[in-house]
Amino acid sequence: MGLYDEFRFHPAPWLPHSDLPLEELERIRNIKREDMEYTNENGYSVKVVIDPTLHMVQDMFYRILMSDLNDTPFSMICPNQWPGAYSSVANMLNKFNVSARNVHAFAMDEWADEDGNVAPLTYGAGLGYSFINHFYGRIREDLRPSIENWHVHTNENKGTNVYSDMIDEITGGGVDVVYTATGWPGHTAFIDPRTEEFKADTLEEFCRLGSRIVTTTPLTVCENSLFSPMGASGDVWAVPYKAATIGPRDIMHAKERVELHNFVNADGSSWQRMVSRLELYGPITKDFPASILRLGKGTCYVSEAIAKPFASWHCGIEDKDI
Repeated sequence: MGLYDEFRFHPAPWLPHSDLPLEELERIRNIKREDMEYTNENGYSVKVVIDPTLHMVQDMFYRILMSDLNDTPFSMICPNQWPGAYSSVANMLNKFNVSARNVHAFAMDEWADEDGNVAPLTYGAGLGYSFINHFYGRIREDLRPSIENWHVHTNENKGTNVYSDMIDEITGGGVDVVYTATGWPGHTAFIDPRTEEFKADTLEEFCRLGSRIVTTTPLTVCENSLFSPMGASGDVWAVPYKAATIGPRDIMHAKERVELHNFVNADGSSWQRMVSRLELYGPITKDFPASILRLGKGTCYVSEAIAKPFASWHCGIEDKDI
């Protein structure tokens, strides 16, 4: 029995992909673990692994190592917040005496207040705070690049396209790799769907939009209230509803993408299972911003926990399971 067989309803109109046929949502929802892996015509792959974060740490360390050994520049856009992963990379650089002198690292996003003022680096729940303190600050001083190589969003670079222009200028047209994940509304960074700030008539126009201040969606606020910097308690009042963010243009200019789908609670529940499937197996559209990652070379590492089947009452869930 399908989810919509007995009681047919349409999802809330403010959701991304709310206009997809119910049968298409059901198809995506029911994709089996053994059918999840693929490589598309753009060189974008899906791999199911036990722990995607370990793959990001390994990948990041290896690229910095090669930039040291070959004395070549390396640039990356980094997600927030990943203090465990960043401190692990820093510890490995220190242990093996790997210099990060050639690295330019760009924070993906940062909080802003209702007037568009970007959170300062002293803000403990800030994304730039974590990026500097848990990553750059943990690299041994003799192995660090200049602090000017660790880029964050500020009031000085918050203007439309300013941060994107800076990335292109420093890297010669785009970073070597963007590390990212997808959020509850299908965003990557804070590129939220159907926002006025990222409004575009076509997918092509959307993919050319650069960095800016954006008004986040309610789902983004709810998602971030579950993370530890905001108390991990559903305190939506602790989450700013505006942010500074890279744009789709920065995703498209990146030479490669490394993506992680692995948000699971201790009890096995997760808000990311359906979002992951919608991004990876639904249409590529500006209505689901993270889907544009599939337009270029990259790898999405999906955890075994996220790849587990899921459904609701129609798959045998009874009162004792609720």
